[in-house]
Amino acid sequence: MSETLLVLLAGVAAGALNAVGGGGTFVALPALVAVGLSPVTANASSTIALVPGAVAGAWVYRRELTPVGGTSMTALTTASVIGGGLGAGLLLALPSEVFDAAVPWLLAFATVLLAFGRRLSGALSATLGRPVAMGSGAVVTGQFLLALYGGYFGGAVGIMMLALWSIGLGVDAAAGNPMRITQLAAVYLSATALFLIASDARSAPLVLTSMLAGAVAGGFGGAHLARRLPARLLRSIVLSTAVTMTVLYFVRS
Repeated sequence: MSETLLVLLAGVAAGALNAVGGGGTFVALPALVAVGLSPVTANASSTIALVPGAVAGAWVYRRELTPVGGTSMTALTTASVIGGGLGAGLLLALPSEVFDAAVPWLLAFATVLLAFGRRLSGALSATLGRPVAMGSGAVVTGQFLLALYGGYFGGAVGIMMLALWSIGLGVDAAAGNPMRITQLAAVYLSATALFLIASDARSAPLVLTSMLAGAVAGGFGGAHLARRLPARLLRSIVLSTAVTMTVLYFVRS
C-alpha cells in the first residue's frame, strides 16, 4: 500500500470515528508517524487534517444542537477556542514526555466517567436528596481544561467532553454528540491557526492534503451515520472506542 493511500484511508477512518464517537487522533497520529513525520509534526498535522471533518460533522448536526445544562453555546465555544489555542502553544513550546505518561490515566478516568456517570449522578442525587448538577462556571472551566488538552494532544478529548457532561449534568452520549462535534471543531480550528503558522506541518503537503481529504469524507459520512444510529448503539460505540483506546494507550506507554 502506498503512503498516500495509507494516509488517505487513515483520514477517512479518523474523520468517521470522530463523528460517531471520538478517537480519530489515535488513527491519524500513528499513520502520520508511520510515513516519516516526527511525533510533534504528526500531532500538529493530524489536528489540521481533522478540522474539515469536524466542521463537516458540525454542519450536519447544526439543527440538532442542544445546550449543555444552563451553559450558553457562546461561553462553551469561547472556552474551547481559547483552550485549544493555548494547548497548541504548549505542544510547540514544551516537552511531551510527562504529559504522554499521563494520557492513559486520563483516558481511563474519562472512560469510567462515561460508563458510570449517569448512574453515579443518580446515586448522588438520591443520597443528597437533591439533583447533582455543575454550575455554568464549572462547566466552562472544565471545557477550557479539556480544550487545553485537546490543543496539546487531542486524543479522546471528545470522549472526555461527553464524560464531563455525563457526570456533571447527566447528558446522554447521543444527546450530547452534536455539541461534542461542534466543540471539537472549535478546539481544532483554534489549534490549527497556530500550527499552520508555527509548526512544520506544511513541510509534507501531499501527506497533509491526503489525510485532510479523507477526514472530510469520513467526517461527513460518519455524522450522517451517527444521526441514524439508535441511542443505545451510539453509546455502545462511544464506550467501545473509549475502552479500546484506553487499553491501547496503556500498552503503548
